[in-house]
Amino acid sequence: MRWPLSGEVIYRTEDALGDILVIDKGKHRVLSFGSIFEQSKIDPARPYLPVHEYNRAMLLPLAFARPQHATVLGLGGGSLVNALYHLLPEATVSVVELRSEVVDVARRFFGLATSPRISITIEDVRRALPRLPEGATDLILTDLYDAQRMSPVQTQRRFIDQCARALSTEGWLAINYHELPPENGPLFMHLRALFAVVLLFKSKTGNYVLYACKECFDPMGSDDPRLSELEEKLPLGWRRLMGRVMRVV
Repeated sequence: MRWPLSGEVIYRTEDALGDILVIDKGKHRVLSFGSIFEQSKIDPARPYLPVHEYNRAMLLPLAFARPQHATVLGLGGGSLVNALYHLLPEATVSVVELRSEVVDVARRFFGLATSPRISITIEDVRRALPRLPEGATDLILTDLYDAQRMSPVQTQRRFIDQCARALSTEGWLAINYHELPPENGPLFMHLRALFAVVLLFKSKTGNYVLYACKECFDPMGSDDPRLSELEEKLPLGWRRLMGRVMRVV
């Protein structure tokens, strides 16, 4: 059988939701759900370093805050989890992932870290998120996609409400959108009502990362020395990424 993505399929499995493939493409390893889209992409030599630009951009809140607890919604190959684990040696990371097979593949083929600091819940985020205690986490990174599209959950006001409730007072939310909701639409209006600051990043592939924070913060230029410190720990191109962040609110 031929698959939409090029490369060598080194592993394939399936569950009730469809195919899960591991594909080697040159020096990179890709997670695919059997469509043209790459769910995750890593360099196996450095599994803690996200390859996709939008994944890298999702980590920008770490320039403004040092969370003690982070929550990742949607595991994929685990590159965001590995990056958080690498950058925040004292933090704990909670993950909610719908498919147990994805967790197994992330561990076997994508170097997902195993540690008491990382906990993984196999559950639909629509059930897991409301159970988080109020103010329980300092950072929420949400990247919910199936084989063909982004989960519509990420555009629902109830989902935004639940994220805001679960965030601590100085907490940050980062969401990966394949298409940006209308800036004058109900979702953005809701974000403006709940958060003091809303920022936006557009990736070269057309994805948008939306950031929201409950409290105002000091603006950061791309020449801020904190970005150089982060670059030494995890070379993502922090200065370049930060220079492309736009303020919405």
